Amino acid sequence: MEFLYFLEKIRIPVLNEFMLAITHLGAETAFLVIALVMFWCIDKRRGYYILSVGFVGTILNQFMKLCYRIPRPFEADPEFTILEAARAEATGFSFPSGHTQSSVATFGGLAWTEKRKWLKWIFIAIAILVPFSRMYVGVHTPQDVLVAAAISLALIFIIKPLVLDDNGKYMPYLLGFMFLLAVGYLCFVELFPFPEDVNAERLNSGVESAYTLLGALLGLLIVYIVDNKWLNFSTEAVWWAQILKVALGLAAVLVVKSGMKSVLNALFNPYIGRSVRYFLVVIVAGIVWPLSFKFFSKLGRKE
Repeated sequence: MEFLYFLEKIRIPVLNEFMLAITHLGAETAFLVIALVMFWCIDKRRGYYILSVGFVGTILNQFMKLCYRIPRPFEADPEFTILEAARAEATGFSFPSGHTQSSVATFGGLAWTEKRKWLKWIFIAIAILVPFSRMYVGVHTPQDVLVAAAISLALIFIIKPLVLDDNGKYMPYLLGFMFLLAVGYLCFVELFPFPEDVNAERLNSGVESAYTLLGALLGLLIVYIVDNKWLNFSTEAVWWAQILKVALGLAAVLVVKSGMKSVLNALFNPYIGRSVRYFLVVIVAGIVWPLSFKFFSKLGRKE
């Protein structure tokens, strides 16, 4: 807490706003947008790599949160203040940091696979700044961010040869393993006898994550099978067609992610509805929307 109190003392308005902006780069939305841009427009295999590192890290992160159930710094020490704008995203228990896990997995993975040095250093800088921002805004301790960063860095190195080397021959096995991990995590949250005095809001965040991961990883496994056997979509298009592809594609994904929430929750209980919704998000992003890519690849092409 000493380090967090030091950061609390040096807060100034300009730096506060900068750190609040930086910290959003570790959120779920940033991870999805970056992974989809890579998957749709740049390098499909690198897209699978970023998604794999991110999803495996998230399962481990959420499992550890519920195992240790460590309160947030501002809960453990009522004298400590946080930047209130950061409170809304401070869901779940404190250890390890989810934003750190996501940002190091995403930007660290991009840096490890990027050949251009200037871009590599930008990715590295973001992968460092996001964990620091989580401490600066007051929602995580150094232990939270260091352990999360270490896990993500290990996964970056472990998963790379499974996805990017040997023509990705291990990818189906990796996806199957990831889905089984998600099933195991769901069994854990549903069957483990948590103490009666456990923070219900924090526990619920972990349960929601379990259903989210199950639906998303089942969808990703199906996407990989369909793409490799039948779809085989290309990421190529002129630059302005790529922008159009991303903008319209993200809009379609947003419609499913947000627009179908009330419908699915009415048809199922909220947890099952969440799982179905994220399954559909991945199917739309990985199969339905890529069906349009032949059209985008023809735009701007000189006959």
